[in-house]
Amino acid sequence: MKPNGWSLCSRQQSWSLDVILGVIKFPIVEPDVSHTKLRLAKEGLEVIERITTPIAAIAVIGPYRSGKSFLLNQLLSLSCYEGFGVGHMRDTKTKGIWVWGTPLELDKDGVKTSVLYLDTEGFESVGTSNVYGDRIFALATIMSSLLIYNLPETIREADISRLSFAVELAEEFYGRVKGQDIAFEPAKLLWLIQRDFLQGKSVQQMVDEALQRVPNKDGDKNIDRVNQIRESLAIMGDNNTTFSLPQPHLQRTKLCDMKDDELDPTYVENREKLKELVASIIRPKILQGVPLNGKQFVSFLEQTLEALNKGEIPSTGSLVEVFNKGILERCLKLYDHRMEELGLPLPEHSLGRAHDESKNEAIKVFDEQHFGRYHAKQSVDKLDEEIDKEYKKFIFANEYQSSKLCEALYTKCEDKMDQLQVLRLPSMAKFNAGFLQCNQSFEVECIGPSKAKYEQRMMKMLSKARSLFIKEYNNRLFNWLVVFSLVMVVVGRFVVKLIFLESVAWILFIFLEAYTRMFWSAESLYYNPVWHFIVAIWEAIVYSPFLDLDRWAVPIVVILAIFLLYRRCYGRSKHGTRLLLPLYKHRKGVSNRPRSD
Repeated sequence: MKPNGWSLCSRQQSWSLDVILGVIKFPIVEPDVSHTKLRLAKEGLEVIERITTPIAAIAVIGPYRSGKSFLLNQLLSLSCYEGFGVGHMRDTKTKGIWVWGTPLELDKDGVKTSVLYLDTEGFESVGTSNVYGDRIFALATIMSSLLIYNLPETIREADISRLSFAVELAEEFYGRVKGQDIAFEPAKLLWLIQRDFLQGKSVQQMVDEALQRVPNKDGDKNIDRVNQIRESLAIMGDNNTTFSLPQPHLQRTKLCDMKDDELDPTYVENREKLKELVASIIRPKILQGVPLNGKQFVSFLEQTLEALNKGEIPSTGSLVEVFNKGILERCLKLYDHRMEELGLPLPEHSLGRAHDESKNEAIKVFDEQHFGRYHAKQSVDKLDEEIDKEYKKFIFANEYQSSKLCEALYTKCEDKMDQLQVLRLPSMAKFNAGFLQCNQSFEVECIGPSKAKYEQRMMKMLSKARSLFIKEYNNRLFNWLVVFSLVMVVVGRFVVKLIFLESVAWILFIFLEAYTRMFWSAESLYYNPVWHFIVAIWEAIVYSPFLDLDRWAVPIVVILAIFLLYRRCYGRSKHGTRLLLPLYKHRKGVSNRPRSD
């Protein structure tokens, strides 16, 4: 196997062969040109995406040149030439985050788990900004299942302060309501302190003392911040543990060339215990109660990196916002789906009530699934803002559908009123029935915000139609009654030959023509009780709920004419036959003898 002194370019070119051999290390996250933000190494992620089993990631973080790469090689039982590059013996050092390409397969609770070992770029290195180091630290904290905080000798205040981001993540994502799935489980924290001596305080005592509150009698804000971090670390509880390793050898620059029998026996013994400890506490990475496989892990990494690169300084708030983005979109789709099922148009109060119910349901789902407790308020506000935008669209759509519906009903009623103006047989009862039906149908069917506007138009149109009908009604009815009386005169004399019908028809004709011309004007006739009596009879004959004479007058007249014609013709034919062929019946007292010639 070739030594690890290759350039980054030669390594990338050899990935395909090394992946087949199963002994490759490659970057999955790299610094950008400015060395302030991070970017994904697509080729490395493609390798991880092929993993179909749940993934557990072990990341080692710590200061620059603190022995992280050497520690990972020891955990993997690899030499420096086979495993991760060690800074003091190479020109190339770890940049970004690298992964060992051969996952260690463990059985965790009956599930085959692929364990990835991650080597991170040390913080406080020359030529990098604090923001860049914070991003590396935060990304390792989020994506790993076990975070090994590798510290030389002792715990400094800067080491505790650097945990503030991890603490906020724990507060946001780990503090879920009991009984619900853990939306996002931060890495378990392992304090690993490498010491030259083991006498005195234990590592756990060192950590406990380092995390004790600092007295602050003067109310210094900086000290308050330090104590706040210490208090927050207490929420991690069983999520953190401690371990110590002695120095493997005094000549640290020659460690890569030494075998186990050349190292400090105590170190070798503790290293094996450390391997057992790591294997016992490692768990698959969980996202919303689901273990992540290769593709899901890469997708999770992409989301995380997008959040960390947002703005100049990575924050829990920006991270929460990105992770809640997908949940927010699903809740927004739920709101839209509920609202689209309503069927527009609707009355404004009904639409508002449906909006409140759909919004509450979407927010309820968001509350059950969202990430974070404190910084999630920004996502909640975003969801509320997006729902209000969607609601405005539904308001506009409701107004349009309401206007469209009411306009159609208005046009239908307008056409109906026009038809009633030109009835063949004028009938106030029929006009009133059509008027009432049109008004009632409009009142029931026209709904939504446009109803008030169209109600005003409807009232004006109906009022105008009624006035016009009444104005023409008396004149048209007068003319029809004159024609009707003359027709009845002809029918009574020549058709049915009924003197009573002819007399009534003449009386009506004389009253309408002669009597009104002699004593009243045509207008004064309409106020006469006799006229009202005649109108009442006309209305009873022309229109009723059972018979509309205006519609059936022509068919009825044709049928009656045919019937009368048939009766007259058939009757005459029958009468003539009786004269031509008389029937002789036997009579009393008349002889039945045959007639002689």
